[in-house]
Amino acid sequence: MISDRTLFEIYRESGYSRKYRVVYFTELGEHDKETEISRALAGEHLLDGFIRDLDKAAAKRVIHAFVDGLNRGENPDLERLRRELAPYGG
Repeated sequence: MISDRTLFEIYRESGYSRKYRVVYFTELGEHDKETEISRALAGEHLLDGFIRDLDKAAAKRVIHAFVDGLNRGENPDLERLRRELAPYGG
């Protein structure tokens, strides 16, 4: 079920730093929802999807390692990331 999943997006900031970031939309609280959604919408979309809440911690480790690599200058291998996230519902 969708309610048992977390929606995420990996994007590149549109501002000066142009850093890659990830946002987990279904985890946003009321106080940060507008800011984070606006930031993601203004950025350059790279990938989005769902991860199962049951596997969220492991999936987040995969996603954060990917984003960290991008910010170190690695090329975005989206097919590899999709394969790595497949077991987690991504």
